[in-house]
Amino acid sequence: MEIYFEGKTVVVTGAARGIGGGIVEGFVARGARVVALDLLEDGLAGLAARVVPGRGGTLETRMADGANGDEVHAAIAACGPVDVLVHAAGGVRGQAPKPFETVSEAEWREIYDANAGFAFHACQAVIPGMKQKGGGRIVTISSGAGLKPSLTGIQAYCSAKHALVGLTRQLAHELGPFGITVNSVAPGFLRTSPDYERQWQSYGEAGQQAMIERIPMRRLGEPADIAHAVMFLASDYASWITGQVLPVSGAPFP
Repeated sequence: MEIYFEGKTVVVTGAARGIGGGIVEGFVARGARVVALDLLEDGLAGLAARVVPGRGGTLETRMADGANGDEVHAAIAACGPVDVLVHAAGGVRGQAPKPFETVSEAEWREIYDANAGFAFHACQAVIPGMKQKGGGRIVTISSGAGLKPSLTGIQAYCSAKHALVGLTRQLAHELGPFGITVNSVAPGFLRTSPDYERQWQSYGEAGQQAMIERIPMRRLGEPADIAHAVMFLASDYASWITGQVLPVSGAPFP
């Protein structure tokens, strides 16, 4: 099976590092014109420096605050017609677990804006063009936390990822008649950001080893593992798959 994206425009949110960065690298290597959106200017510069284009693939980087709908719509409108949207933005925004009754509204909204709010704005921005073209692919990056309680212990993160799964399934139902598929990839634990690295270190050596031993594949995932699943769902090979959540966790369960 060969999957390439020559002539396709792919927008990736949360693209500066980690899973989003790995997804960008995969699409650019396979011929896509990729527009990478993120709020991390230094991260976008680093991404541009390390991407290796293949088959005519190109990379454009744009700053966008996922909580600002006008910014997201403007950034995506400047891309022209979009064939594939990958919403990889999210995370816990530097927060740590605390009792639910002590979580502030600002903390709650910050995580929702990054995970579900950005998806709302990005999907709204690409759907009209996809409808006009008669097709498209939307892939969200949810999490095992969207299918069960979260290892982070952060209530807003777990709730927002469940919301993202719900949005994915509802949009699949709504957009199927227009030839648009909407699916989600739910990664297991990856050491892909400072927040998740702190979480990993908090387990200590014994806890880290115990986590790895609970994974049948006996290893943590890498961004490329997630990118490969995303590219399959964005390809013609997945043209009759929609509304699905694909766990990519090295295990037969999320």
